[in-house]
Amino acid sequence: MTHEEWESLCDGCAWCCMHKIEDEDTHEVFVTHVACRLLNLKTCRCTNYPQRLTLVDTCLKITPENIRQLTWLPETCAYRRVALGQDLPEWHPLITGDPNSTHRAGASVLGLAISEYGVDMDYLEDYIIEPEDDE
Repeated sequence: MTHEEWESLCDGCAWCCMHKIEDEDTHEVFVTHVACRLLNLKTCRCTNYPQRLTLVDTCLKITPENIRQLTWLPETCAYRRVALGQDLPEWHPLITGDPNSTHRAGASVLGLAISEYGVDMDYLEDYIIEPEDDE
């Protein structure tokens, strides 16, 4: 798969743009409602994708080499599904031709994400998404 083909798998869900907390003892990863400062909360797209890795030291580049370790990504994540040999969900933009189909399917952080601006990052645990929050 070429780099361009890999990048085209992104469905715009923005779950990878959410701040996460890892439990030091169990190594369990908890996703929060707090989004990276570069995330446009209305479109769920990075406002500076080409420079994101330079501008945000916690930004993670999802690659074919690291995707299997990113178990906190949702099961609907196209990167994850392709790595596991699964089909894309029927609502994926590559199937529908509609970049907003991910939002309509309820598979994105649209409406869940808040900006990191104004959030005291020392209390990030107060923003953990509980399982019922993302249903």
